[in-house]
Amino acid sequence: MGGSFNPAHEGHLHISLLALKLLKLDEVWWMVSPQNPLKSADGMAPFEDRLAEARALVRHPNIRITDIESRLGTSNTAESLAVLKRGFPKTRFVWLMGADNLKQISRWHQWTRIFNQVPIAVFDRAPYSFGALAGKAAKAFFRFKRKPTDACNLADMPAPAWMFFHTRLHPGSATNIRARRDSSLGPSGQKDAAKRQKVNK
Repeated sequence: MGGSFNPAHEGHLHISLLALKLLKLDEVWWMVSPQNPLKSADGMAPFEDRLAEARALVRHPNIRITDIESRLGTSNTAESLAVLKRGFPKTRFVWLMGADNLKQISRWHQWTRIFNQVPIAVFDRAPYSFGALAGKAAKAFFRFKRKPTDACNLADMPAPAWMFFHTRLHPGSATNIRARRDSSLGPSGQKDAAKRQKVNK
């Protein structure tokens, strides 16, 4: 599961625990992105801080927080997956994401390559599910959509193969967490935080 994790929150953990249970995975990797090319650097906490916050949040033996994208030097998901598959040829990878990402994955670099590289598990996230399932990616790969009742076999399915899970929703939101942090700082604190972000870029 890749992302900015700006910051990591209980919603990420909720999806990870569901994936471990439903898909019968050995591990879930949180690949903290140095900088999402589709997101502005403004308001983005330093990479080291986001990585540390994710590690502080998770205390589960089967969830690994990794800086592997930074170490690989890859700049997009398709490239990262290609390198991982070459580096771990005996490992069966599944890409995990929320419905919000399915809705806009067609904007990602070489997004069809992602579908053709690994099976994908998409988890419900309000209010994005309807738009995601009616979106470009879901329509393009509709015939490769598998039933969630076969979830435990997803990792063994040849790509393209994807599933959508209408699971219990979690209210966690990085946007809301950042907004609460900013409001608790007050006007002067927000200015100081903005200055620190510019210095750390």
